[in-house]
Order: sequence, then structure tokens, then C-alpha cells
Amino acid sequence: MPIDTPLTRRSLMTAAAALGAGLAAPAFAQQAYPARPVHLIVPYAAGGGTDFFARLVAGSMSATLGQQIVVENRPGAGTQIGAEAAAKAQPDGYTFLLGDTSTYASNMSLYQKLPYNPQADFAPISLTGRFAIVLLVNTDKLNVTSPQALIDAAKKTPGAIDYASAGVGSPFHLAAELFAQSAGIKLNHVPYKGAGPALQDLAGGQIGMMFVDFATARSQLNLKSIKAIGVCSPGEFYGLPGVPAVAATVPGFEAWAWQGFSAPAKVAPEIIAKLRETYLKAVNDPAIKQKLVDAGIDPLQSTPQEMAAYMAAETAKWQKVIKTAGIKLD
Repeated sequence: MPIDTPLTRRSLMTAAAALGAGLAAPAFAQQAYPARPVHLIVPYAAGGGTDFFARLVAGSMSATLGQQIVVENRPGAGTQIGAEAAAKAQPDGYTFLLGDTSTYASNMSLYQKLPYNPQADFAPISLTGRFAIVLLVNTDKLNVTSPQALIDAAKKTPGAIDYASAGVGSPFHLAAELFAQSAGIKLNHVPYKGAGPALQDLAGGQIGMMFVDFATARSQLNLKSIKAIGVCSPGEFYGLPGVPAVAATVPGFEAWAWQGFSAPAKVAPEIIAKLRETYLKAVNDPAIKQKLVDAGIDPLQSTPQEMAAYMAAETAKWQKVIKTAGIKLD
């Protein structure tokens, strides 16, 4: 028969409270995020623009968090290797991803099977930056000095003008396809394994034109035969004063190579908020912002909801371009 007295009830309540405190202590300690280094996956090799951005911002974020952010390069398969690793990581906040246009938007349409789902497997943190895309021509090979002159030449000889890209399905390939579709012209694609070899052949006159990001293009703009005849931003780009927007000739045309931070889908909202807050502090540091601008990167910041909406819009935009052009990758 149970004993029910004020003394025993008080004793039981005291014991229960002590037990509850003992159980709660480890759970509370686990919430002290971060308690160890955080891994930032970059789905590109070291040395490129995405890697530069990651390492610059990670240094500042590490100081704010009180734990090191370790940049982990996982290149290959059009960012799929790095994206899959991030998507399948434990959703504890100790792994996040710096993905880009391919990761979050175009891969969905380029590949029949992806090892991750951009919408379902990632929790957006913030858009982080975008690279202005420039239309370059070798005037010795292709004697045009404006987007309109290029369109006129392409209409006279449909499919006769070759353009280089950093590879099938790259943002620069897709920008060229969007341009051709929007202008009602036909161009011939010559894919390369990276922007570097493509630029070498452009400079050497083996190819007449290409779309490429400004940061990469700058090294070639001092050559007499290389001319930037258009930028893919809606208006004039600060890095190339006097170079017209392609949109002035092809209304509505716009293309960027963009990036954003995301985490595995089930990461707690408070951790997403902390990573975003830490990133905003870094990107709003005047010294960091200037280094990004000098590198040809337009720094961005957004809410997770704004990034999700941008991802959806870009996915729909590039899906249409890819389907119309019949681009497929295995």
C-alpha cells in the first residue's frame, strides 16, 4: 500500500527535480553552439573565385563564432560531389555548404539523376555573392563591337559563329544559350574543360567569343584583340564603365553566376539564424567587402526565405533555357 504523506511527497518532488536537472544539463550543454570546428564545403577546387570567397569570409566568421570554420574543397561532377556530402551530413550545424547556380538551380534540369534535391535537402541561410558575366570577343577573329553587331552577324550566317564556354551546362554556357534564344539567333557551342583553356583559345584567335565572369576576364582585357562588348547585368557594371548591358539590346536579358550558403535540411532554425548573423557581420565589414568587390564579386545578403524564392525562380528560368536547347548531362 503506498505511503502518501506530506513528507514523502516533498521528498519525491525534490528527487524528481534533482533528476530532471541532471537530465537537462547535458541537453542544455549541447545547445552551446558551436562547441567544435564547423566545416564549410566548397564544391570546387582550391584557388577559384568560390574558394576565395569562402576562405575570406570564413576567417571573419570563425572569429565571431569562437570556433574555426574549416573550408573543405569537394570538387567534381558539376558540384554534385560537394552538394551530396553536405546534403547527407548530420543536421547538427557543423556542416554547411557554399553552393552556386549549378548546385541550386541548373543541375535539376541538366542531370537525369541527382544525388540530392536542392529544394528538399537544403535549408537556405543567405545568398552570398554573384559574379558579373561579360561577353568577350576577339575582334581579329570576330569583327563585332556591340551586342547588336553580333546579333546581325549571327543572323546573316546562322550557326557559323563559334563560342567557347567553361563546359557544358556551366553558367557561361547557359548565359550564351539564353542570349541566343532571347535574340533569335543560332550560335555554335565549343565546350572546354574550364574557363582558363577557353580564354587561351579566345586570346589566340582560335575562337571568336565567349561569356565568362568578370573576375576571370580581367586578365585578358589588356590584350588589344580582346574586347568586352556587353555585360549580363541589367545595367552598367561598375567594373567595366562604358560597356553596355546586353539588356539594352535584348530587353530582359540578365545572367549571373551566383552563390549562397545552405545547411542540411533539418538543421535547427536557431543555428541557421546564428550562421546567417555571423555571415552578415563578416560581409558588412568594409575591408572584406572591398576585397570581394576588387575580386569582381558583388556581395549579397538575404533572408532564408528570399534565398529560397531566388532558387525557385532561377530553377524555372534555366529549366526553360536547358529544355529549349536540349542540353543533357549524364
